[in-house]
Parts: sequence; C-alpha cells; structure tokens
Amino acid sequence: MTTAYNKFYINGEWVEPAGRETIDVINPATEEAFATISMGTAEDVDAAAKAARAAFPAWSQSSVEDRKTVLQKIMAGIQARAGDLAAAITSEMGAPVGLANAAQVPSGLGHFAAVLPVLENYKFQETRGSTLIVKEAAGVCGFITPWNWPLNQIACKVAPALAAGCTIVLKPSEVAPINAYILAEIIDECGLPPGVFNLVNGDGPNVGAAISAHPEVDVVSFTGSTRAGREVARAAADGIKRVTQELGGKSANIILDDTADFGKAVFSGVLNCFGNSGQSCNAPTRMLVPKARMGEAIESAKAAAAKAVVGDPNSEGTSLGPVVSELQFNKINALIEAGIKEGAELIAGGPGRPDGLDKGYFIKPTVFANVTNDMTIAREEVFGPVLTIIGYDDDADAIAIANDTEYGLSGYISGEPAHAQQIALQIRTGMVHINGAPLDISAPFGGYKKSGNGREWGLEGFEEYLETKAMMGAA
Repeated sequence: MTTAYNKFYINGEWVEPAGRETIDVINPATEEAFATISMGTAEDVDAAAKAARAAFPAWSQSSVEDRKTVLQKIMAGIQARAGDLAAAITSEMGAPVGLANAAQVPSGLGHFAAVLPVLENYKFQETRGSTLIVKEAAGVCGFITPWNWPLNQIACKVAPALAAGCTIVLKPSEVAPINAYILAEIIDECGLPPGVFNLVNGDGPNVGAAISAHPEVDVVSFTGSTRAGREVARAAADGIKRVTQELGGKSANIILDDTADFGKAVFSGVLNCFGNSGQSCNAPTRMLVPKARMGEAIESAKAAAAKAVVGDPNSEGTSLGPVVSELQFNKINALIEAGIKEGAELIAGGPGRPDGLDKGYFIKPTVFANVTNDMTIAREEVFGPVLTIIGYDDDADAIAIANDTEYGLSGYISGEPAHAQQIALQIRTGMVHINGAPLDISAPFGGYKKSGNGREWGLEGFEEYLETKAMMGAA
C-alpha cells in the first residue's frame, strides 16, 4: 500500500498541482513503491515564486526576534516528529535506522540550532567613516536539494535563508521527497507568514530548471552532481542570479608514515568511506599510504571491510543499507567492474549483491589496493561503498596525488599533528580533517574546483543569503 503525498505547499496552503503526473517513491531495500508524489511543472514554480516574491518585503524587514521565534518553533517541530522523519529517510533512501536516528535527522536539526547564535550576534549594520554598510536579505531563494543526506541538505539552506530574511522555493529530490513534505508540515504549523516557504516536488529538467530560470528567483542554491550543477548554472545565467553549488568530490585520505597508530587510521578510514553506504560527497574515497606500508594497509582494510554489516536498514545491527536506486546500483557495479578490468587489486567485496541478499540495491563493501590515480575508480565519483588505496613515495608525491583530481571538496590527513597540518595547507580542498577530526557544523562547508562554489554552514553559509548596501553620507 502506498501513501499519497500529492499536494504542494504554496503561499501558506496545501494546494493541488497544476498537472496530473505522479511518480512512485521506491524503497531501495525492497525495490517496491511505498509512496507517490506529484510532479510539478513550470506553472507550479511560477505560483510558488510569485508567492515568495509577495512575501519578501515583509519578511525581509521582520525583526531578529521574530525570525528566532520561527526557527525555534521549527526546531521543536523537528524534535516532535523526529521519528517520522527518520522512518521516512530510511524508507526513501535506505539509511539504516541507527544512522537515520543518530545522524540524518539530528544533522538537519543541528543547522537550525547552529544558525541561532549567528543571527543573534550578526552585525547587520556597521559604520566606515561617513558610510553606513548595511547587510540585508538577498531575496527569493530557489533551493534544489539531493537525496543522500536529504534533511541535512535542506536544513543547511532553509535555516540560514529564513534567518537572513529571505523567502524560499524548495524542490527536494524526487527520489527522497517525503522528509521534505514532513518538514513543510512542520513549517505550516510554526506561524511563518504565507509565501515565505514554498515546496514544489518534481524533477530537475522541469521543476529544477524552472526554479533556476525564474525571473523572481534571486539566489539559486544547488547540491548534487557536477553534471547537474552545470545545467543549473546555465539555466540561471540569463537572470544573472547568484548561484551557489555544492557538487561532487573524490577526497583523498593521506595516512602519513608518522601516524601514531597506522593500522587504526586505515581501519577508521575504510569505515568512514563506507558511512551512509558511501553516499556522501565528502567521503574519503582515495586512501593514500606509503608504498612501503601497502601490505600493512591491506590487512587493516580487509579487517575493516569485514566489520561492515550490509542488510535490512530497519535492523539495528545494520551498518550499511542499500544504495538509493537501481540507477546507482548499476553505476556502482559498473565502476567496480572497471576497477577489476583496469588491474586494481580487489581485496574485499566486488560486483553483485552480498551473499544472502537477492533483492534490494545492496552493494558489497569493496576495497581496491595498489590503485594508480589514473584508473577510473580513482578519477570518477563512485558514490557507493568503494574505496581505493593508492601508494605514494613521499610527502610531495602524496600531495600531488591528492590534488590530481577535478574535485576539491574535502581531504583527510593522519599523522604527527604539526606535520599533518603542514600537509593540509598544501591540499587544494575547501575542508581538511586532521587526525580524525569530525565535521564542525559551525565551520564553512564547500569546495574548490568542480566541487562547487560558495559555502554552506556557519557564518559563511549565513552570509550567502545577504546582500551588501553602502549608504554614503548616512553615518
């Protein structure tokens, strides 16, 4: 039995879509539909964008206290419906229940919590000589978000945009849209003025393109593949819109020879790569180890891969659920086959489903060793639980390999702290994790090169939704 989520949230009301097309939302663990959503059209986007434009003057002039109150109400709503949100995420994109409850939902809530002190302490006006510098809301924002960390990546856009005084048109991924529908239900109950937040479901070529090109949309923020990011930028170009993009990654994890516990660093690096079934843009998918210690790395990597438990995401003992779709399942398996064909040493996993799983988009946790950086599996973003181990000669070689990619999202370095920091300064990425440091929700998230432009999270993410006005003679 499927549940219908077929209305859109526009101008403070749940409305019927302009068109009649619906699609199934597939549970990747069962390959069966559990919900349906309507597919939006340019007409739906037009209604949402016009509602957001009409709401902008009043919301952009609202007080900091009023915005804080709304954000706090949204937070309370997320906490009250955390179970519903986690269950939706497990069903729509396959996150194990432990991950959904401990990370997927809390990360979304965290962005609303993190923006509150930024909003409270931000100086929206400052004097420079006789000029008053004013920071004000950037306008109507169009958000196009992905399926892999769905609530997290909606919240890290919606929370700062609302805090800055912007209004919103959101298109969540049609692959994992139910968590966004629940968030819209929460927002509907929090007292936000009509038109400030709008939700239109649909696909990229129709709804995403319409949002990007719409004349009433001032800012477009997109998270997804580099390929789709190009299309968003093209669609937005005629409007000279501000476009921020968080795109792909092929992050290097450099294990230095002076790492205090080399085996532990390799072991944790493998499991970090496999987190969320490898479906994270910042995953440490290229492990770089000294060539002389490749054998040691292989043994630790094999042990880590053996610890990964693939299976029913509703089971508490599962650490890896399925990947999100048949499309991703086929793509990942093709890349594993390419690794074998190109001569990489397969030390764990391989193509096909794990033993005992004959249904669902499950991938074997896979590790390749003695990979060279010109191989397909070292160049392309796999977006699945697939790790490549590459040997390096010395620091300069490790840095060169790490930077030899079209991406520049994140990096990971283990080693003596001063040494690791010195290496980190030479890695061309927007983020670097030193000695296992976790993500910092108050720090900027984003990348160099084809990993995108602009930043999310923290102060820098908040400022993406502000314009700067210089009022000469006002001070």
